[in-house]
Amino acid sequence: MDMPVNVPVDNPNADTEWNDILRERGIIPPRPSSPTPIIQEALREAREKAHENRLENKDLDELDELEDEEDESFLDHYRQQRLAELSSISRHSVFNQVYHLQKPDYTKDVTEASSNVVVLVHLTSSLGTNTESRILTELWRETAKKYGEVKFCEMKANMCIEGYPERNTPTILVYKDGDIKRQIVTLKEFKGKSTSLKDLEALLVDVGAIKSTDSRIIRPNEVEQDTEDRPVRSGKVFSTDAGGTAHDDDWD
Repeated sequence: MDMPVNVPVDNPNADTEWNDILRERGIIPPRPSSPTPIIQEALREAREKAHENRLENKDLDELDELEDEEDESFLDHYRQQRLAELSSISRHSVFNQVYHLQKPDYTKDVTEASSNVVVLVHLTSSLGTNTESRILTELWRETAKKYGEVKFCEMKANMCIEGYPERNTPTILVYKDGDIKRQIVTLKEFKGKSTSLKDLEALLVDVGAIKSTDSRIIRPNEVEQDTEDRPVRSGKVFSTDAGGTAHDDDWD
C-alpha cells in the first residue's frame, strides 16, 4: 500500500531512518547539503588570494625592504609592475591644476573634454562664508595636483546656472563621455566639514577615473590629517559666466 502523502514529519532535515524512507518515496525533499565544504573552500581561496596579493600597494622602497623575505623573481615582477604604473601615471598627468571655467569655453573644456578624460566640476558658493565650499576648493587643488590624469574644473554656481540655490553649494558634477554621470549636492554625501582627500579618492574610484589598486590612494594605515585641521584660505574664488551645457532642469 502506498504511504499517504500527509505523513507527519517533526523535522524534515533530521538524519533519521524514518526521514530516509520519506525521502526515498518523495514525500519530503532531499536533505540539504552541508554548507561546510563551500565555506571551507571560500576560506581557502581567500587565504590564497591574500597571499598572492600581499605585495599590492607597496611602493618601490617597501619592496626593496622585503628582499630577504620574498623570492627575488617574485619581487622583481612587482617592481616592474610598479615602474610601469608610475610611467603610465607620468604620461597621463597632463592637467595637475584646477581650471577656472569661462562661459565661451565650457562646452570645449568640459563636455567635449570628457570624451577623452573624466572631468569634475566644482560649482562653488558665491559667498565667502560657505565653509564647505571653501574646504572643497582646497581639496580640489590638492586632488588635482595628485591626480593629473583627471581634469578638475571650478566655477561659481550662480554664474553657471542663474538662480542656482546657495544651499545646494558646493556641488560636484562628474562628466564622462560627454555627459553628466554623477551629481553630488553639498558635502553631506561625504563627511560634511570633515570631508578629506580620501573621500574624493573614493569618488574617483567609484566613477572610474582611477583604479582601486592605484598606489597613490591613501590607505587605512596611512596617517591622514583631519580636514577640520586644514588651513582654509579665504582668497578669492575666480568667477565666470554661465556654462553652455548646464540647464535648470538638470537640478532638483
